[in-house]
Amino acid sequence: MGRLTEAQIAQFKTDGVLVAEGVLDEADLAPVIEGYTRWIDTKARELGLTDLHEGLPFDKRFAWLYVQNRAIEQGMDVMNTRLPEFFDFLRCQNLLDAVQQLLGTPELIASPIQHIRGKVTDQSGGSYFNVPWHQDAAVTWEEADHSEIVTCWIPLVDATVRNGCMEILPGVWKQGLLPHTSGPGGATIRPDALPDTPPIIGAVKKGGVIFMHRCTPHHSTPNLTDTVRWSLDLRFQPTGTPTGRPWLPSFVVRSQADPASVETDYAAWDTAWAEALAKPAPQKSAHRTM
Repeated sequence: MGRLTEAQIAQFKTDGVLVAEGVLDEADLAPVIEGYTRWIDTKARELGLTDLHEGLPFDKRFAWLYVQNRAIEQGMDVMNTRLPEFFDFLRCQNLLDAVQQLLGTPELIASPIQHIRGKVTDQSGGSYFNVPWHQDAAVTWEEADHSEIVTCWIPLVDATVRNGCMEILPGVWKQGLLPHTSGPGGATIRPDALPDTPPIIGAVKKGGVIFMHRCTPHHSTPNLTDTVRWSLDLRFQPTGTPTGRPWLPSFVVRSQADPASVETDYAAWDTAWAEALAKPAPQKSAHRTM
């Protein structure tokens, strides 16, 4: 696992998107799922929820807890929880093998733009994490416009049309950054600037990864099931290139030239994030809208 074919690499370079099945195995994902299972259980108990739904599986429990109290999702994102299991996953060899092939270098850092999303059904209290059409480049400062950043969208459960998988516009990355405006779901491509390109349906099984160029437009669709569509949203790029979020910490995750530079100290990673988040946010927004 982890290795991509020459045809897949060529497709990514042409389309700016690659839906790749079987990149990761169960051993790669299980610790992250276990870590968030533990975190959700702790948060539910702290909130004093009356029914903990302890017997429900990972792809259902969060939705039932969310119905009781939407505060269950507060503080859940990866930079807030800073789980040791997630820190280890940033150096997942199967994932980095594929990223190295796409970027053409073994010198890699993890961008500070990292997220986890537990997307519940719309029937559980309204649309949740229905991210609008956007390009990832629109949520970084201009300094990163020439950084070769690969987004890795990683489902922790099978992502299907029914449970709210993504739609992606292939080939549009060649047009560069499109005009964005502010919307209820965040920065979104201005409707008059959205290309009339048939989308790729980003249905992908657990263990698969959707790789995207920073200028590839994508959005998510509603979850119409009674399960939770869990996903990770990570970005990697060559070491030494600007991340577009200079006030947040990035870390070396792979290096052939200087293996000792790879961050393996969980405490150092945790402290760097805690210190960065404790500082005032920059006045300049990370979202580039017009």
